[in-house]
Amino acid sequence: MIDRSRNRRPRIRLQAEESGMALVSVIGLAMVMLLMVATALSFSTSGLIKARSDQNWNAALSAAYAGVDEYASRLSNDSTYQKYGNPAAAFTLSSGSALTTSLPAIANANAAFGIGAGGTWGSLAGASARASFRYEVDNSDYSAQGVVRIRSTGRVGTQTRSVIANLKQKGFINYVYFTDYELLDPATTTVSCVPSHASTTVVSGSRHNPGCIEIAFGSSDVLTGPVHSNDTLKVCKSTFSGRVSSSNTPLFTNGGGCAATDWGVGVAGPVAGGVLTLPLTNGSMADETRNDLTAAVPRPGCMYTGPTTITFTSDGRMRVVSPWTRVTRPTLNTSVANPNPLPAACGALADLNSSAGAVIPVPNENLIFVQNVQTSPTNPNYWNLAAAPPTNFSCTGLGAGSGWKYQSPPSSPDAYGYPIANEVVPPSSTTVSPAYKCTNGDVFVKGVLNSAVTVAAQNNVYITGDLSYQDAATNVLGLVAQNTVWVWNPVRSCTGTLSLVAPISYRTCTAMPPADATPSERLIQAAILAVGHTFQVQNFDAGGDRGDLRVMGAIAQTFRGPVRLNNPVPSPDIINGYDKIYTYDTRLLTTAPPKFLAPTSTTYGVTQFADVAAAFKPDGSTGP
Repeated sequence: MIDRSRNRRPRIRLQAEESGMALVSVIGLAMVMLLMVATALSFSTSGLIKARSDQNWNAALSAAYAGVDEYASRLSNDSTYQKYGNPAAAFTLSSGSALTTSLPAIANANAAFGIGAGGTWGSLAGASARASFRYEVDNSDYSAQGVVRIRSTGRVGTQTRSVIANLKQKGFINYVYFTDYELLDPATTTVSCVPSHASTTVVSGSRHNPGCIEIAFGSSDVLTGPVHSNDTLKVCKSTFSGRVSSSNTPLFTNGGGCAATDWGVGVAGPVAGGVLTLPLTNGSMADETRNDLTAAVPRPGCMYTGPTTITFTSDGRMRVVSPWTRVTRPTLNTSVANPNPLPAACGALADLNSSAGAVIPVPNENLIFVQNVQTSPTNPNYWNLAAAPPTNFSCTGLGAGSGWKYQSPPSSPDAYGYPIANEVVPPSSTTVSPAYKCTNGDVFVKGVLNSAVTVAAQNNVYITGDLSYQDAATNVLGLVAQNTVWVWNPVRSCTGTLSLVAPISYRTCTAMPPADATPSERLIQAAILAVGHTFQVQNFDAGGDRGDLRVMGAIAQTFRGPVRLNNPVPSPDIINGYDKIYTYDTRLLTTAPPKFLAPTSTTYGVTQFADVAAAFKPDGSTGP
């Protein structure tokens, strides 16, 4: 017999070995499953972390943008806020703005000016505490171009992002043409008018107060660029290429036969816009020439007194004749040492007072202000009008109809004085706004500019010839008159009287020949602002057709100034004055002439954005 018991034990051992191998397999499979689960959990967790990181990355950029908006709102509420910032911030230091930037008083502290790991952050209104921002200020270009640059850093969680933004005021020079009233200026005519914006109802054929004369855009007028008025626009077959807006109701009206006005492709007419408020005076600009305001005015410009002629030349220089001037950077604070310097940059006094004038470099990225002859004995430019006028200078009266000239033959053809020989003083020479008054702060300007400068006058600006840029990419000119900016257009041999109210009557005059005055056509490249009155052509009603008035820049004024009038008597019509061809200088959207005036109420808009490396780490320390 065979003993089978011996054969069973190996089977049991084999089964045990097989069971052990199976257990190992199960454990191994379980380990693999655990590893897979752990790996899956790891991937899921890292995905959540990455998703949150991406979310914070994008949110930090939004927080940086919110910082720009918050700073812009502060500028809009306080037009001087550009002077505030942290002078120790890296962006401020690198831009050279540390001397013109300071922290606000403790009572008005701004947490967004914090720097360093222990510094503060501004909070994002309406957001969680995880979102915050800081900004650093560069105001080095503010006085020259009206632009404030800030670097804003947003922080959300462990992520920071930075942007650099340029902020510029939205003001008059955002338009090729801006007016407060679409009316003839009562101060430059004999009309009796209490100015008002147009009413929605017509009384006696007019939407304005009795006596006021509404001016229309004519059939030959071409305006390329944005146009805005605080009043109702009156148009007659004009051509507009750009956005046209009004803050009044109705937005515009048509005269007889004016349905063919060209508003531009696909445009039905003007749209509603906000009100821009002109300042009452340009007097604050005079402070930009003072020697005793070192904190607010670290780079004074040039002050001239009385009638002053300025002729720009393409080499970046100018000839200045200013016989009444005694001090070019005045000090009104008598306690200041060296109170009234005569810097060579503004011209030697002997040269300025001569008919040859001072030939000097244009004060680049700065301002020239021409003030009235000063009658206060405490003013450094004081003149006793009861005594003699300046040497070789004659003054024919002090009121309307007056003028000035040099008694000796002038060494420069730009210094002869006004009115010129045989010129009929324009009818706009009223008691309120006399032409050529010999003690007024008037500036007579022309030439080729190769610089960036603003010329302002306490009274009138006269454009006596073409004003153009040597380099249209970099040169910029601002012209600011407290009263009127005149396009000089002398005439002679006049008969009749101009009256634009019933009974209407016209003048007949002969234009001055080019040898004595200026050729037909006129080019003006500038940003123009007439604070109290108007931009207007002298003798727009007489002297014949002068061709095109080409303005390349911007015009802002309180009243509409006429540049052309047709005289239908005798028939056919006699064309007088200029046709408008106004073209906007698009550079004015992102920059401004040096120290140019802004509206009394304004907002700031972002003109440029750039995403840059983070300026601060999440803990507030410097670096990305």
